[in-house]
Amino acid sequence: MSLLTRERLIGFALALVTFGLDRGVKAWVAGPLALAERGPIAVTGFFNLRWTQNLGVSLGLFSASSSEGKLALLAMTGLLALGVFVWMMREKVQGELLALALVLGGALGNIYDRFMRGYVIDYADLHFGEWRPFLIFNLADVAISLGVLILLARSLISREKPASGMPSPSETH
Repeated sequence: MSLLTRERLIGFALALVTFGLDRGVKAWVAGPLALAERGPIAVTGFFNLRWTQNLGVSLGLFSASSSEGKLALLAMTGLLALGVFVWMMREKVQGELLALALVLGGALGNIYDRFMRGYVIDYADLHFGEWRPFLIFNLADVAISLGVLILLARSLISREKPASGMPSPSETH
């Protein structure tokens, strides 16, 4: 059996599309839109485009401004992406493969930024008045979060049923 099954190829294609969309939006925000120079743009009453240079990882954790810190974050996120890739090569279930593809594509988008710029471009500012349920984020962050949520939901919904003839945990009490 080939390692590159149709399901895996679809997963890797989704990761590539996710990466490409993330790169495209970030290139538009950094280039033609010139968001860094222009300042925040109100899109709706609860969503703005706002330039942010994220020196950390998720939610700005582990912020690194030194060369060594940036290299460590790059290595850490690269290892996590490699782990997702290996998981995809072993996974057989299409739903999990697609969720992992979103995580991988988003991770690669942010890794690209970190490697090329030394920070990740964040631009999406969701807010309700002064309350912001999230820090400023990007498309890659959305893909990673959505992929993780799908994996969690699928793991909770599709728990293995006890084998026939075996009592369920509730029947043993």
